[in-house]
Amino acid sequence: MCRAGKYLFIGLLAAIISACSHPGYRQFGGYAQGGVWSVKADLTGVKDKPAEIQARIEEILFEIDTTLSGYNAASQLSRFNAGERIWPSDMFCDIYTAAYWFWRNSDGALDCAAGPLFDIWGFGFRNDSLPSAALVRETLASCGMARLRPDIRAAIAEDGSLCGKDLLQPGINGPLPRLNYNAIAQGYSCDLVAEYLHSIGIHNMLVDIGEIFCEGVNPSGRPWRVGVDRPEDGNNTPGASIEAIWQNDGLACGIVTSGNYRKFYTSEGRKYAHTIDPRTGMPVESDILSATIVTPTAMEADAWATISMVIGLDAAQDIVMTSCDMEAFFVWADPSDGTFRHWASPGLGLVQAND
Repeated sequence: MCRAGKYLFIGLLAAIISACSHPGYRQFGGYAQGGVWSVKADLTGVKDKPAEIQARIEEILFEIDTTLSGYNAASQLSRFNAGERIWPSDMFCDIYTAAYWFWRNSDGALDCAAGPLFDIWGFGFRNDSLPSAALVRETLASCGMARLRPDIRAAIAEDGSLCGKDLLQPGINGPLPRLNYNAIAQGYSCDLVAEYLHSIGIHNMLVDIGEIFCEGVNPSGRPWRVGVDRPEDGNNTPGASIEAIWQNDGLACGIVTSGNYRKFYTSEGRKYAHTIDPRTGMPVESDILSATIVTPTAMEADAWATISMVIGLDAAQDIVMTSCDMEAFFVWADPSDGTFRHWASPGLGLVQAND
């Protein structure tokens, strides 16, 4: 694949197909971001001790949690969303810059400032009721990246602080922004860990933090392989039913799958996806069941997998085919009989796909 991208959800990827047999390989792991993480890395020639590597990865993930987590009430993001004045770190500014780029280059299909929309739909799902059309319109008008300044660093006060009001475009009033990076944070986390591993001389690796970044070869000296789950209702165990297997070409890349077959809500016989279209304020009615994206970085794959689910099959295929650094595997159901159909971009590196 061509590697010319500028930037790079919860991904639904299945089991990693490899075994730690090479003597130079070590596996690291723990808990972060509401789940488990693991790293397989070839330490041949690396001076840092495994305990030091484990500790540094944990430090990176801790920094992400205390900066970007919406579930940690003490994080910079949570305090910013609560209306407090914060002193944003470089990490806080960097992910905002990336989020704004994705918003602009997806024509609004990915909007990390649409958090209030996600909240009203989440509330409705939990209480067996849906938000009214009026509430959706009101919320849609009071959030979104279009209300915010593109350059977050230019909005920071002289003392280095920032609050929601500072980030609003001149002349914009109303509710303060509430940011939500769920669509890109796990991919971003993979990239930061991979960046650290590169810095100490590691180039054969697989980083799995909900999304995946991999490079080089696995412990058996073969290309990394990743299974893509079959996107059918009831397939709630990753790896239990595989739709396809992807194989890396050795180059550094992220691979992420997004889908709505595990998270949805049914009301009066109608199925509502968990993915919200920030342009309309409504759950998407995408013809794609799952979208797997491969790009040079995991954050980019994370973002474009979500975007693909929002914009639908035809538009997503157009983006992939006009990009020199993106490959994709889309699965959808044939409207005539419900059987699965799939499309793979020419350079994907697919080694198996079920009919």
